[in-house]
Amino acid sequence: MVVTGLAAQPRLPPGERLSLPGRGTTFVRSLPGPPGAPTVLLLHGWMASAGLNWLTAFGPLSKRYRVIAPDMRGHARGLRSRRRFRLADCADDMAALLELVDAGPAIVVGYSMGGPIAQLLWRRHEASVAGLVLCATADRFVTGARERFLFTSVMATAANTTRVGALVSRVPLASARRLAPVGARARPTSLRTWAAAEMRRHDAVKIMEAGQAIGTYNARRWIGEIDVPTTVMVTARDRAIAPADQLEMASRIPGSLVQHTDDGHMACGRREFGPALVRAVDSVDARIPRVARRRATAR
Repeated sequence: MVVTGLAAQPRLPPGERLSLPGRGTTFVRSLPGPPGAPTVLLLHGWMASAGLNWLTAFGPLSKRYRVIAPDMRGHARGLRSRRRFRLADCADDMAALLELVDAGPAIVVGYSMGGPIAQLLWRRHEASVAGLVLCATADRFVTGARERFLFTSVMATAANTTRVGALVSRVPLASARRLAPVGARARPTSLRTWAAAEMRRHDAVKIMEAGQAIGTYNARRWIGEIDVPTTVMVTARDRAIAPADQLEMASRIPGSLVQHTDDGHMACGRREFGPALVRAVDSVDARIPRVARRRATAR
């Protein structure tokens, strides 16, 4: 991830480890926002962390909203489990988190992999979701049976071989590990070393399993049932998730709004992303029925 205009270690909101009853311990960064502010739950993308994905958004969002940003399962300091990585489990984790911190229903923002998790959170725990912002994401990631088979086969093989350490030199995580000494304990002094330290925290097996889960995800059958205010942030120069697929998802969600960002899949790493995300969240908050907004802010 490249964050333009930022050279030093980023200033991040405080984080804490929280125990989700019956699920495990995860790591959450949060900001209180103004008194009575609606809650925004930020769900990061594949191979990122809350800090990495939302670096440029924390400050702008916190001026108007309470912000909660957890690390996903197997990512950075997120929940660890022997269970195979499932997007549905991530969604259930998020419902448990919102209940634990008494923060639902929330405006849920999903970036890339976080998009399916946000969609599943609505589907599985509708009462937890007041609205959705879907960024650089889709309702399916690999189109075509042959492409899906090849992608998921590669991910499954990678996950299995990583278990015995044979893939370390080939997975993207290895590149991050080479950026800083494995035994380093000093506080990172640059964005690059901090990002490397974040990525070294990943569970490589779960990262590969997450890739496989993304490859098999398909919400086309039910995405049109979403009935909460939704804004889709389309990354217009995205080479990872085609803008056409992002727009098609938007067309399937009744009443959704589209906001274009003239950038690629790593748009979240640019300073301009924070204000753009605030506009998208505002567009959702403005459409939330008053009774739902009162219920959310009264908590």
